[in-house]
Amino acid sequence: MPEQLIFAMEVTLNGLMAGVLYALVALGFVLIYKASGIFNYAQGVMALFAAMTLVGIMNGQVPFAHLINAVFGGHITHFGWMIPSFLAVILTVAVMVLLAWLVQVLVMKHLVGQEPIILFMATIGLAYFLEGVADLMWGSEIKTLDVGIPQGINLWIDETTYNIFGYGFFIDNLDIVATVVAALLVTGLVIFAQYTKQGRAMRAVADDHQAALSVGISLNFIWVLVWSVAGFVALVAGIMWGTKSGVQFSLSLIALKALPVLMLGGFTSIPGAIVGGLIIGVGEKLFEFAIGPMVGGATENWFAYVLALLFLVFRPQGLFGEKIIERV
Repeated sequence: MPEQLIFAMEVTLNGLMAGVLYALVALGFVLIYKASGIFNYAQGVMALFAAMTLVGIMNGQVPFAHLINAVFGGHITHFGWMIPSFLAVILTVAVMVLLAWLVQVLVMKHLVGQEPIILFMATIGLAYFLEGVADLMWGSEIKTLDVGIPQGINLWIDETTYNIFGYGFFIDNLDIVATVVAALLVTGLVIFAQYTKQGRAMRAVADDHQAALSVGISLNFIWVLVWSVAGFVALVAGIMWGTKSGVQFSLSLIALKALPVLMLGGFTSIPGAIVGGLIIGVGEKLFEFAIGPMVGGATENWFAYVLALLFLVFRPQGLFGEKIIERV
């Protein structure tokens, strides 16, 4: 088998796995948009906040230590203990649930009935607020996140690579783990949405707020639930991206990479977020592989957005989104 074909297979597989990471971020957008019609610009910052909180809890770091020392003149930085990864993840989930409740009570509850642009601007303000709070709580330096996920080139076949027909075939262990985790997460979300009482209530709220209220569904509870689930998804995405490239403020920019994914898959479809992520991941890798050398490279920076623009022109609702028809 030609070496070029093997390399194309490797690029495709790595593109699929990168697409899974994009889809993880897009899932948070979809969940909140389905339940409340809000495009949550803060989803990327939520992933950053969750990852920084996880690192801080694992390392026993004192929250707001810099601020406390500046005000009271102390020199505290850590509690003096380390917390196991599993327990730290559970505590971080609790923090994200608390954050969801605070967002609903302090922000979204007071904006019910406002125009979508008002709600969108509120999430932009929330994004910058969370970024500042994360900086104050845990510091702005780049952090290493290690929760025990294997990383590096896979060593199952020989000491360096997979070996297919005598050619090297590189696969990152972290990408494999991310793929499995994403598959389990999507399966769990679909089961939750389809077969649980809370999931059915969430879908009812997404269809019609007034009808949901009339049958006794609490909008406040559902919105806290949705923001909590989105926070959990952000934590999973933050763990994967933070493990891959370190926990730093550029992590919040992964939200921008999720936008083309949403445009392709549709803003209201959980399967669409996954399919859109896979298309973007594979498309940008193969385009860079085939066309990049002809145009000087760096096509991964813009390929996804050009593809999303084409979808906006010819199919604005995306592959799985619902076509909205308004009668006037």
